[in-house]
Amino acid sequence: MGVPPGEAPGEGGHASGAGRRNGVRPAGYGLVRLGGARLLPHRRAAAVAAGLTVTLAAASVAYLCFGESFVPPAEVVKVVLGQPSPDTLVVGTLRLPRLTVALLVGAAFGAAGALIQTVARNPLASPDVIGISQGASAVTVGALTFGVTSYAVLPYLSVAGGILAAALVYVFAWRGGLHAGRFVLIGIGFAIALRSVTTLFLTKGDYLVAQQAQIWMTGSLNGRGWDEAAPLGWTLALLVPGVLWAARAMRNVSLDDDTATALGVRLGRVRLGLVLIGVVLASVATGAAGPVDFVALLAPQIARRMTRTAQIPLLCSALAGAAIVVLADLAARRLLAPTELPVGVLTAAVGAPYLIWLIVRIRTAGASGGKA
Repeated sequence: MGVPPGEAPGEGGHASGAGRRNGVRPAGYGLVRLGGARLLPHRRAAAVAAGLTVTLAAASVAYLCFGESFVPPAEVVKVVLGQPSPDTLVVGTLRLPRLTVALLVGAAFGAAGALIQTVARNPLASPDVIGISQGASAVTVGALTFGVTSYAVLPYLSVAGGILAAALVYVFAWRGGLHAGRFVLIGIGFAIALRSVTTLFLTKGDYLVAQQAQIWMTGSLNGRGWDEAAPLGWTLALLVPGVLWAARAMRNVSLDDDTATALGVRLGRVRLGLVLIGVVLASVATGAAGPVDFVALLAPQIARRMTRTAQIPLLCSALAGAAIVVLADLAARRLLAPTELPVGVLTAAVGAPYLIWLIVRIRTAGASGGKA
């Protein structure tokens, strides 16, 4: 027995309405009491989140252990806990800041992809496909071309570029409502145009600056440290209240428009808020590490298939995104050691075939009248 439309809780959601009053517990959900509040988290989603957390912890330890020199896990734990260790320089100064950036960037891309795919109701609608990452890249590369090289400033310029690109896509896609197909197609068009603008900046800039910008555009964590982690961490911390609101709002946006409107949901405002949070998350991540392609595309779909929920799970998407970036960067550091590959090369190698498969699957499902 279920609950009325709009009242089925999502990942970590609250029971509400008739379901809460009548004590109805939807299939697959467990009851958790926190003081006077009763939560109905999805059991499978909670289990997947726990599994992803353990996987991410193990990947993080491996990330700190492996490099030009191997550091035993016991010494890694000592450094992380702030205890004296002969490996403090290698782990605490060189590897830990880069790991922190990887975790934050991956989580931001994963959450951004979940929000934007939910609003667009299309698995292709990720920030790196519909022009948001390209807008952030164009402004950042333009700033590099004109001599702005401070990593304390670039993330904020990336946010401005991402918001501007998203605003243009949103305005052009709006025709009495936000149509998912139009949103994706217009976004792809803007992505192509903004890539051309970025290329123009590269050809007009100084050779060394252009080379630096080209590496950044690939998506790289090489040389990243606390200077990049600090503004990224503070920005994401400020977005926590918005993300918590988004986790609840995503349930209503996932409903069909008629049902959501009947429940009193102001879809236009809610969708705009979700898109804005997703754009800021993706743009800040792009400013810190460059446009690490396909993380925002892959993470939400991996999380959704693992949890088997109707709605894209936000927390699991963020954890999956963080795991993808950490594992990809670890592989990028070690595959051709001592040469380090940009992390974006590894994520693109996995993401591009998935994107092709997804497009073929959507077209096949459309031709047969089914769902992708």
